[in-house]
Amino acid sequence: MAESVIVADGLIKTFTKHEKKNKKVEINAVDGISLNVKRREIVGILGPNGAGKTTLLRMLSKLMKPTGGSVRLNIGEKELTGDIEIKRHIGYLSNNTKLYGRFSCGELLRMLGAVYGMDEEAVEKKISEISDILSMGDFIDNRIEKLSTGQTQRASISRCLIHDPEVYIFDEPTLGLDIISSAAIIEFMKKEREAGKTILYSTHYMEEAEYLCDRIIMINHGKIISEGLPDDLKAETGKESLRDVFAELMAKEGLYNEY
Repeated sequence: MAESVIVADGLIKTFTKHEKKNKKVEINAVDGISLNVKRREIVGILGPNGAGKTTLLRMLSKLMKPTGGSVRLNIGEKELTGDIEIKRHIGYLSNNTKLYGRFSCGELLRMLGAVYGMDEEAVEKKISEISDILSMGDFIDNRIEKLSTGQTQRASISRCLIHDPEVYIFDEPTLGLDIISSAAIIEFMKKEREAGKTILYSTHYMEEAEYLCDRIIMINHGKIISEGLPDDLKAETGKESLRDVFAELMAKEGLYNEY
């Protein structure tokens, strides 16, 4: 039986919203989510804008402290505890990552390789592999502030790969990428799964999720509203595609479907 790598129990994240007349309202962006992600598994996190996906991923990566509940990250039989240890084993991609604009992509990756304690030979070999995977050869030595939106997204992804982490937590990794670059990322994720990696993958692209993910978790208003294998979700709703499943569930939630 595959080992559990990410285990969340009753996660809650409460934010205070300031309204008119100095009134404060507490809102649960994540409201009691429990989940278990196993080794060699790609789990898709789907939901409309404002559903709580990014907040959930930040808590699962230990970048944000939950208001309630707990998260455990396990590699083998060992639970990761310290910040440095967690960062060494996780590649986290935010949907609003800020990079050092005056660095070239290569300089950024070399700096990160040094931070992770990699020797120069290993760093250069990994940069070459990443450049091939993400088709970065034409701009690997260009300053990041000069890159296009799609190139910047690939640079953001590249920094998550340099230290060869056991866990990937990706928030909309193919946003802004062309079809070829998106396909390269998706195929890379599949290969990483076969190599024993664990992947949490948030996306708005339903076809991408259906093709890539072993299991789907759909959330809305900070709660899980459906969970299962893509084929099981389609069978339960009588739909032929994950896009139609999503539309059905969002309609039940009273939301207009834009997907």
